[in-house]
Amino acid sequence: MSETAVRPPGRPDPQRGPRTNPGNSSPIASSRRRWAALVVLMLPVLLISVDNTALSFAVPSLARDLQPSATQLLWIVDAYPLVLAALLVAMGSVGDRIGRRRLLLIGATGFAVVSAVAAFAPSAGWLIAARAALGFFGAMLMPATLSLLRNIFTEADERRKAIAIWASGFSGGAALGPIVGGWLLEHYEWGSIFLMAVPVLVPLLVLGPVLLPESKDPEPGPVDPVGIALAVLGLGGIVFAIKAAGGGDPALVVLAAAVVGIASGVGFVRRMLRLDQPMLDVRLFSNRVFSGALATNLVAVFAFVGFIYFLSQHLQLVAGHSPMVAGWLMVPGLVTTVIFGLIAVPLVHRMTPANVVVVGLLLNTLGYAMVALFGADGALLALLGGFVVLSAGVGLSQTISNDLALSAVPPEKAGPAAAASESAYEVGAVLGVAVLGSLLNVAFRTGVQLPTGLDPTQAALAGETLAGAVEVSEGLPAALGEALLLSASQAFDHGVVLTAGLGAVLTAVMALVARRALRAPDPLD
Repeated sequence: MSETAVRPPGRPDPQRGPRTNPGNSSPIASSRRRWAALVVLMLPVLLISVDNTALSFAVPSLARDLQPSATQLLWIVDAYPLVLAALLVAMGSVGDRIGRRRLLLIGATGFAVVSAVAAFAPSAGWLIAARAALGFFGAMLMPATLSLLRNIFTEADERRKAIAIWASGFSGGAALGPIVGGWLLEHYEWGSIFLMAVPVLVPLLVLGPVLLPESKDPEPGPVDPVGIALAVLGLGGIVFAIKAAGGGDPALVVLAAAVVGIASGVGFVRRMLRLDQPMLDVRLFSNRVFSGALATNLVAVFAFVGFIYFLSQHLQLVAGHSPMVAGWLMVPGLVTTVIFGLIAVPLVHRMTPANVVVVGLLLNTLGYAMVALFGADGALLALLGGFVVLSAGVGLSQTISNDLALSAVPPEKAGPAAAASESAYEVGAVLGVAVLGSLLNVAFRTGVQLPTGLDPTQAALAGETLAGAVEVSEGLPAALGEALLLSASQAFDHGVVLTAGLGAVLTAVMALVARRALRAPDPLD
C-alpha cells in the first residue's frame, strides 16, 4: 500500500523531513553511513529489551534472595517501565530543545551508572528505587532513537525498513535476553543482569557523536513541570490501584489511588489542550489512524509482556527447568517475532496496513486462546505453541502500527509522535505485568492450599508467591514439600488460564477496533 494511503489528505508529506532539513533529503547523504547510524541506534533498543526479558528470568532468583512480597515483585518488574512511560513525552520535549543526540548520550551515561548500582541492591526496596532511576534515564533513550531514525531515513520504503529493523530490535533483544540471562544466572548472581548495560552502552557513547547527526525542533515547546507531575500521578495512580487491588489492600486505598490517577490524567489532558505550546499535542489523537496505531501498539505489547511474565516463571518453577534451558525453550517464539516483524514490510504491498495489523491482533487472540483452552494442566506444548503464535502476531502488528503512527502526523511532529508511540509501548508493558500479574497473584493466593505444619513465616512466604512456595517446599519433609509444591503449581497454572482468557478477549476486541480505526485516515483538525 502506498504511503499516501495512511496520510490524512491535505497534510504535508511525512517523507519530506522536518523543517530543520527541508526537502526530501536526509542529513546523512551516504546510504552506508545511514545504516551504520541505525546500528548505533539499535544498541539502546537491544539493551532495554534484553534487560526486560532477562529480568523476567531473574524473578525466581530475586524472590529467593530478597524475599519481596508479591506486590513488591510486581513493582520490581514495573517500576522501570512505569517511570519511563510517564516521562517519555517530557523527555521528547527536552530532546527537541537541547538536541536529541545529546539527550541520547546523557541517558546512556546515566543508564550505565545506575545499572551498576542496581546490580548490588541489598533489598527489594532498594532495587525498586534503582529500577525507577533506570526508567528516568531510559526515558531519554527511546524517543531520541525513534525521532533520530525518522530524521535520518526520509525516503518512505527505506524508512519503513529501518523501522522494521528498529522494531525487530525489541524482539531480537527479547530473544537474546533469555539466553544471555540464563547463562548469567547459572554462573553468576542476579545482579549480573544489570551489569550487562555497561559494555553495551560504551560503544554508543563512543560512536554516537561520530555517526549520529544532531536534531532539534526549531520551535520547541516548553518543558512543563506541572504537566510532567500530572502524567506521573495519572499513570502511577492507575497502576498502583491495580496492584493494590491484586495485593488485597483495603478498598479505600484502591479507590483513593484510582481517583488520584483518573483525576490527574484528566487534568493532564485539559492542561495540554489549554496551553499554546503543550508538552504533548493531544489533538494528534483526533487523527483516527494515529490513535488507533498507538492503541494497537499498547495492546500488542500488553499481550507480549504479560505472556512472558508467567511463561518464564512456569518454565523454571513449575516445569523445573534451569534458567538456561528455559531461555532456549522461549527462543522459537521470540525469534518468530523478529521474522514476522520483517515479513510485515513486504506484506503491506499485498494487504493494506490495517489488515496486517488486524491479522496480527487475531494471532495474539489465538495464542492466548490456546493457553486458555489447553493449558489448565500446565501443558508445555500449549504454552510454548501459544507463545509462538502470539509472537507472530506481535511482530506483524507492532511493526506496522509504529510506521502508521509516524506517517500519520506532519514531519515537525515527529518527536512528539515518537514519544507518544514509545509511551504506548511502555504503558502496554506496565499494564501487561500490572493487570495480568495482579490477576495471577490473586488466583495463586486464593487457590493454593497450604499443608498443616507450617510455621507463620513459612505460611506467609508460601502463600504469597510461587517462588516463595518453592523455597519453603525445599526445606520441608519430602511428603509435605511435594504436597505444597503440587498445590502451588496447580494454583499458578489456574491463574495462567484465567489471565490467558482475559488476554484473548482483550486482543480480539482490539482487532475489531483496529479494523475500524485504521481502515481510512482522518484529517487532523
